[in-house]
Amino acid sequence: MKHAIQCKTIGEAFSVIKSMAPDEERWGEEVSSSVRRAYKAAIEGAMHDYLDRQLAQVKGLAGEEDRRNGSFPRHLLTAIGELELRVPRTRRFSAVGVIGAYQRRTPEVTRAILNCFVMGVSTRKVAEVLWPLLGERPSAGLVSRVAKELDAAVAAFHRRRFRGGYRFLILDGVTLTVRCGGARRKRLVLVALGVLPDGRKEVLDFAVARGESQASWEGLLQSLYNRGLDGEGLELIVCDGGKGLLAALPVIYPGVEVQRCWAHKIRNVLGKVRWADHEAVKADLHAICYADRLQEARRAIRAFRGRWAETYPAAVACLLEDEDQLLSFLAAAGGEEVRKLVRTTNAIERLFREVRRRTRPMGVFYDRTSIQRIVFAIFTYHNYKQKTGAPFSLLTQNS
Repeated sequence: MKHAIQCKTIGEAFSVIKSMAPDEERWGEEVSSSVRRAYKAAIEGAMHDYLDRQLAQVKGLAGEEDRRNGSFPRHLLTAIGELELRVPRTRRFSAVGVIGAYQRRTPEVTRAILNCFVMGVSTRKVAEVLWPLLGERPSAGLVSRVAKELDAAVAAFHRRRFRGGYRFLILDGVTLTVRCGGARRKRLVLVALGVLPDGRKEVLDFAVARGESQASWEGLLQSLYNRGLDGEGLELIVCDGGKGLLAALPVIYPGVEVQRCWAHKIRNVLGKVRWADHEAVKADLHAICYADRLQEARRAIRAFRGRWAETYPAAVACLLEDEDQLLSFLAAAGGEEVRKLVRTTNAIERLFREVRRRTRPMGVFYDRTSIQRIVFAIFTYHNYKQKTGAPFSLLTQNS
């Protein structure tokens, strides 16, 4: 049968067989079994062809002698079910390399298991979810090994070192829900985004915390510092008005200027203003945050205070208490494009929208590990696109 299948590679054979994949509702198990038999024949045929080529190379060489020496079994879990293969061998070597040395599953199965994890499926339910797709349940050992591979990639992400070169650091957090016993608890994912001189934005690290306490932020920032982000060349740190973060920054990065997020500040100021005056107050705030020069921004602040201090003293006080840190962005070189980038935390908020979009259908996470996996997947995909613009595999993280 192997001579009837005109495929030069296993990948080509799989593509052909995959195109024959059955519609279970229409054809049933009989056709599914036929597809597996054909795939098995294609792989075993390729292994025999491999041995034929190896023996042909040895034949006639002085002092070289070899011959076939039976076969041994090897199980391979594929996207169309498990195959029991007979791997031919000679007295000196085998053809197991054709299916990958000691590889018991195809990449498609690994990706399917990984996708379950990064979609929030618990480890104990992965086999149940994949059973209708694979025709059988992946073994608990296989699921556990893939889970460990993914968790090792997450751990490596948290340990990787930085070579510096970041101009700006943007910090913020996003809230997710985790199931603790029978109750639901809010957990905050603290995130650090680094901006390189060419404008590329890289998620440096994240941490799952109970809240935005000073200790939680210090833990994340100290880890960044210890791994190479020591503040050298860092021009600006952009953040919201969280007290814990503001208290942690001078402890870890005492010499770096802080830029308070204008989007957060405008919302806070407008929260102290009657709805009828929102547009007028917002226009005056925009005159400050879109100023081209520091002197122009200072004049706009004085004008805002003169116009609104009597009507809305709390709103004016809210603005003035952070005046200097609201204007740090004007010292950044690079024109309006750079000022737009560091004026707010919007760059990191866009990432959070993707996190919410991906996690909303999941509802509640089972534990912190499931949060780590999905957030890692989203952020690593973002980083890879920023770096190369190409697709990537979760388990090819260079770290």
